[in-house]
Amino acid sequence: MKSITPNIFVKNIDETIAFYEQLEFKLSMKVPDEGSLVWAMMTKDNVSFMFQTFDSLGNDLPEISRQNGGSLLLYIQTKEIRRYYDRIKSKVTILKGLEKTFYGATEFSIQDINGYVLTFAEQED
Repeated sequence: MKSITPNIFVKNIDETIAFYEQLEFKLSMKVPDEGSLVWAMMTKDNVSFMFQTFDSLGNDLPEISRQNGGSLLLYIQTKEIRRYYDRIKSKVTILKGLEKTFYGATEFSIQDINGYVLTFAEQED
């Protein structure tokens, strides 16, 4: 195995792109090239997420929940976490502010506009 890129199902691709742009992610791919998007990939450094609309699934994969959010927490390791936190904290819903964990990481958690929880972490020296 080489990597993992989650494909996260959302109701509105355009709103999701706008939210992740606030987190300094860039739109790297989209489908279709023109018109209403059904899929997009957002990338920041070595982290990528794919976003796909629930509607684009049609009747394929009925096992996938058609609801926003869920029990999935995306854990993202980053650098310069305190600077990153300062740049985005006024643009997002903070669930848990910067704190040092018992396992030595400095972390904070936010909720995206689709109800997913993102935890950013750094092993600070």
